[in-house]
Amino acid sequence: MSVEFKMPKLGESVTEGTVGRWLKQPGESLELYEPMLEVTTDKVDTEIPSPVNGRLLEIRVNEGDTVPVGTVIAVLEDSSSTTVAAVAATATPAVTTQTSSNNGGGNSFMSPVVARLVSQHNLDIKQIAGTGKDGRVTKQDVERFVAQRDAAKPAPMPMPTPTAPTPAPMPVIKPSSTPAPMPTITGSLLAKPVAYTPPAMPAAPSIEPFVGDELQPLSGMRRAIAEHMVRSKATSPHVTTVMEVDLSTIIAHRDQYKADFERQGVKLTFTPYFVQATVAGLRAVPIVNATYTDEGILLHKSVNVGMAVAIPDGLIVPVLHNVDEKSLLGLSRTVNDLAERARTRRLTADEVKDGTFTITNHGVSGSLFAMPIINQPQSGILGIGAIQKRPVVMTINGADAIAIRPMCYLSFTFDHRLIDGATADKFLATVKQQLEQFA
Repeated sequence: MSVEFKMPKLGESVTEGTVGRWLKQPGESLELYEPMLEVTTDKVDTEIPSPVNGRLLEIRVNEGDTVPVGTVIAVLEDSSSTTVAAVAATATPAVTTQTSSNNGGGNSFMSPVVARLVSQHNLDIKQIAGTGKDGRVTKQDVERFVAQRDAAKPAPMPMPTPTAPTPAPMPVIKPSSTPAPMPTITGSLLAKPVAYTPPAMPAAPSIEPFVGDELQPLSGMRRAIAEHMVRSKATSPHVTTVMEVDLSTIIAHRDQYKADFERQGVKLTFTPYFVQATVAGLRAVPIVNATYTDEGILLHKSVNVGMAVAIPDGLIVPVLHNVDEKSLLGLSRTVNDLAERARTRRLTADEVKDGTFTITNHGVSGSLFAMPIINQPQSGILGIGAIQKRPVVMTINGADAIAIRPMCYLSFTFDHRLIDGATADKFLATVKQQLEQFA
């Protein structure tokens, strides 16, 4: 029996998806829940499982094409007595990456395929008229725009054949007793500011491979990460401030309560402490929990903290929603659950969206401090370095002394369009104070 396989809905706000890669080809056998293709949306890059035991008969949507949710993208042959037809429509497939794109026009959605074409051809998305749903720019719109632009370019003028010029006699310059008048600059020239137009992104240089080199194709995840990182650096002026924090109090508290948490089935790590300290900083400096827009600064009422989780082939940022309402125990339980399901690719699309701030614990791999890139459209990201015991000069009973303390560098990268240095330092100082005076 043949079964039509439709583009699944990968989240409440997702209305279309892009076929990133077919993992099976027509004629190949399928096993129930075996990964069959990768689908990319503006939120996630997802492996879609097969809903049947059987074969892939026909592929109707090619790799790189974007279609609305519910579009038939393949035809399958079901060789079993039971078909899991609901998988294509109701399953919550595993998430592999998170991206976010804005086109600056009437509709903010820009699929990864469109984003890649815009970056490849150095285009301004605002100049492209969208014909998709709600005015969205589609792949076909970009290709049509590029074709019209190229057709409008004038043919290059042929270069004339150079001939040896006949040298002209040197002119005789006679001094003049009357100097030339200086030009007069009127006030109108100074009164009109010139609008700044940012330069277009340069095209990637053509690389000639060396003998023995191997070209590894980009995965959907790696391409999405690359596009998001480049877009973030081009969007926000990144500035980083660094402070050092003494974690003696946190380590003592963790050692005291770790066994109690384990008896309740929860592993107590350092991450919940950093999340709670971040919440204190966001409450003290609300503009850090905000987004810059052309209309103004959008202050977020919810505090949704994303935590970067490394996985074998990339990075994913599950989001802790309404984290300011959770206790240390509840926060620990949620952190462990999301991190585990992130590593095993079992997150849902709704669990990687709506973040208002991000933390990244790069210290787990030994890094002391870093300058992380902002997760757009947020305004900041907190980097957490490795915890190391270091000699520290302290004042004890009015006298200086050298003590060994577990120290850690905190780096806060922020969007300078809406956050200034003093504001950023106030936020980071609050985080530091919360960690050092935890109670």
